[in-house]
Amino acid sequence: MTALRNQPAPARFADRAEAEAYVASVCFKHGPPRLFGVELEWTVHHAEDPGETLDRNRLAAALGEHAPPTLVPDSPQRPLPSGTPLTVEPGGQVEISTPPCTSLPDLFQTVSQDISYLTAMLADHGLVLGDRGADQHRSPTRLLQVPRYAAMEHAFSPLGADGISMMCNTAGLQVCLDFGEEKHLRDRWAAVHQLGPVLIALFANSPSIGGMHEDWASARMRTLYGTDPVRTRPSAVCADPAQAYARRVVDTPVIVMRGPSPSWIPPRRLTFADWIDGALDRSPTSDDLDYHMTTMFPPVRPRGYIEIRYLDTPAPGGWIAPSALLVALFSDPSVVDGVLAATERAAGRWLIAARHGMADERIARAAKDVVALGIESLHRTGLSYDQISAISRELEGKL
Repeated sequence: MTALRNQPAPARFADRAEAEAYVASVCFKHGPPRLFGVELEWTVHHAEDPGETLDRNRLAAALGEHAPPTLVPDSPQRPLPSGTPLTVEPGGQVEISTPPCTSLPDLFQTVSQDISYLTAMLADHGLVLGDRGADQHRSPTRLLQVPRYAAMEHAFSPLGADGISMMCNTAGLQVCLDFGEEKHLRDRWAAVHQLGPVLIALFANSPSIGGMHEDWASARMRTLYGTDPVRTRPSAVCADPAQAYARRVVDTPVIVMRGPSPSWIPPRRLTFADWIDGALDRSPTSDDLDYHMTTMFPPVRPRGYIEIRYLDTPAPGGWIAPSALLVALFSDPSVVDGVLAATERAAGRWLIAARHGMADERIARAAKDVVALGIESLHRTGLSYDQISAISRELEGKL
């Protein structure tokens, strides 16, 4: 109780300027770039029939004490033996999110152990991890019946089927990097966005989702775009990305409003700016704004670090090469300069990359330069000669 009393009360905002300043301060933090991590998400299938609707009880039994309360309300949600937390997404996708790490070899060892442990748990109950960025077998079915996901489905459904497909049938590899020193922040932000179309194409592996969009390189990214563009399109690359993102967050509609009621659907359509201006009886707090920011899903999301969200979940073992490539490409300011030069011709071609992948000539040429630059920079990552050789071969095989 003492600890709770000593915690500062959530801030309230006098106007949108205060809210925007808060968003910029918590989302864009700078300092020496030391830490990185990955988040891996997979669809889950019955081993005997990947097209069968996932059995909630079987998934809960497989995850045991590691299951989150959204799946098993009284679960202790213990981390995996490595300390990595495990969560479950609306359609039953499982996700591991590594603690921040300073050593790429240590990160690879931890994630490999986590995947082996998770795979064995699922196998004991006849379940297997998917090997693509989208579930090509099943139509979307929401497994988690909790207020957050009910409110999200309510918000997305008027826009079409992409929202529920994104929530239930997609899985991504997320690579997390520090923003770096303030003087380098703008270039790193620009580079990670210019890389987006190139890396989407290079690692796309989801040519269909629930039997639809079979002619897309990454149906996962196509579905993300169609979900709710105001919160899923790429962020601005400009002189002041923190201010631009803060303005975007405050101007985005609120779709989930936590409270004691079993329904978290807002009582009326409003942006966070409207809420600050008195649209509801209760004024919002910094806790409300923090939660609102969790409903933003751009392909690059600032969270005090850079969360890169545009990669399809790969087949087993396939997460190592893209993770190493991204760490290498942001290992030094000179390499970031090279990224900006190599990707200039492909900048902004997000949907073209999702639709055509490496068949787009401008993206393919940029990818060749990016892979060469990344391979040249792998020596900065602390990986062994054998690891670098294996990753280099895999990257070159993507061209």
